[in-house]
Amino acid sequence: MAKKFSTLRARMSSESQARAAAKARAMLEEMPLNELRQARGLSQQELAERLQVQQPSIAKLEKRTDMYLSTLRSHVEAMGGQLEVIARFPDGEVKIKNL
Repeated sequence: MAKKFSTLRARMSSESQARAAAKARAMLEEMPLNELRQARGLSQQELAERLQVQQPSIAKLEKRTDMYLSTLRSHVEAMGGQLEVIARFPDGEVKIKNL
């Protein structure tokens, strides 16, 4: 029989609960474009309409591993977000502004 997640979580040690929470946060901080779109509650068709392209273009874009920053920026902005490019180094990070 299925059990409620809250019941299972309550039986976990506090260390296990902390590890699970940290892993969940990490998963939410990084995700592929298709998961980001879905998390924003948009279908490929809805996003295509916002970008004034055909739905297959969205499907193709979401499968790409390499694209122009301008394309990615448009995609993110159509979902209501803002794209920032940050270079991280051992001694700090820098937001790149001229892209």
